[in-house]
Amino acid sequence: MKTIVLWCCLSLVSICNFNAQSFETDKKAQKDLLKLNFIIGEWEGSGWRMSPEGVKHTFEQTEHVQYKLDSTAILIEGKGTANEQVIHNAMAVITSNDTPGEYEFQSFLQNGMKGNFKAEIRDNVFYWYPNENVRYIIKINEQGEWFETGEYQRQGEWMQFFEMTLSRK
Repeated sequence: MKTIVLWCCLSLVSICNFNAQSFETDKKAQKDLLKLNFIIGEWEGSGWRMSPEGVKHTFEQTEHVQYKLDSTAILIEGKGTANEQVIHNAMAVITSNDTPGEYEFQSFLQNGMKGNFKAEIRDNVFYWYPNENVRYIIKINEQGEWFETGEYQRQGEWMQFFEMTLSRK
């Protein structure tokens, strides 16, 4: 019985001593994520992707992008359809990195695939890299639309395989 009482007292002391700082917002992370404010919102539009055989496939796309955790993370939920069939259903979380201008881009697909990728922002353009030879580039075009391209690198040259243009709802 003494052991239980002692354990309860020690637990209570550790809870009372729980540092209030652990509940404070990470201001650096918040500041870093605010640089991506241009993608926050509800988006819809269309795009195309090139198959490995060189056939262009079109799709309709929505993106729901919002800040989470007091603006220290961004949640992206995207869904693409073609011929009334879901062809893309993904979620991503963007968080800041210790290196200025760099981010972590964690992606999750409905088929169970997931990954943690390097990302960066340069001149209000967001880049994320599924691997060293593939990159996606997101920017806001002159019409205020989300304009995203996907490119792969072959023999040092970048070749486009994906394009998407979305309007803010």
